[in-house]
Amino acid sequence: MALPQVLVKWWRSWTEGDQFGDCTKWEVERMATDAGLSPAELRGLANLGANSADLLLHRMAALDLDREEVSMTAPMTFQEMQRVCSFCQHHRHCARDLARQAADPAWREYCPNVATLLALDAMPWAVRREW
Repeated sequence: MALPQVLVKWWRSWTEGDQFGDCTKWEVERMATDAGLSPAELRGLANLGANSADLLLHRMAALDLDREEVSMTAPMTFQEMQRVCSFCQHHRHCARDLARQAADPAWREYCPNVATLLALDAMPWAVRREW
């Protein structure tokens, strides 16, 4: 079975509750490798759910970083930030800070993506009309 078919099969199984459906160990390993993850990380992300990195998107919006532009300009960086955010232990703290006052710099004390986000924020972006 070709990789795209495996991914479609996995996605359908995952959205229906069975994260890897009928995928073989090899297929899971290949998907993980293609995503730049270990099989354990891929399974961990699957267990966390599709919205596990949503706080990253909210933080990026608070910083006026366009996720589409970042994901197209630096796809591996964006993917790594999503992975890091998904596994972060500060989700409640982050959600609370974003809800209260997103501009408050307190997030810089606990966010594991702080260095990357600040570096991206310092760059001129087309959607900000900074070029």
